[in-house]
Amino acid sequence: MEHLNRLDLPAWLARCGAVFEHSPWVAEAAWRERPFRSLDQLHQAMMRAVGSAAAKEKLALVRAHPELAGGENLTLDSSSEQARLGFDRLSRQELDAMNGLNRRYREKFGFPCIVALRLHANRQSVMREMERRLGNNADTELANALEQIAHITRGRLEKIFDG
Repeated sequence: MEHLNRLDLPAWLARCGAVFEHSPWVAEAAWRERPFRSLDQLHQAMMRAVGSAAAKEKLALVRAHPELAGGENLTLDSSSEQARLGFDRLSRQELDAMNGLNRRYREKFGFPCIVALRLHANRQSVMREMERRLGNNADTELANALEQIAHITRGRLEKIFDG
């Protein structure tokens, strides 16, 4: 952590700027809270930045995430996370089902369904979760998306600093 705490902003962003999908502003805001004694403190600072952001910034953060099995706008992290559960090699039937879930979810909520894939053992679990969440209202789903982003980004930080 000590080396990380000494980084200037450009070096910090090179190391941590991609943790939040296409949203380096989160890492930049956390940088201002240095020094960090632990990965937990760093992640908490990042989540405080998200929590204190304006509603439109939070929505932009959620919308910056790709759809599951969508194949578009995938960062290296997203590609790796989706590939672990085989979202990059779906059968035609599975792809049609995912496209349907993605479409229904986006039409209802206006943003993609964010699921922390690290919390799931298989694609079927993810698809059941997406189907269940379609029954929620928009405020609940925005809160769910931000909670899932917290899980995703914690895993990414662990990969960067512990792996």
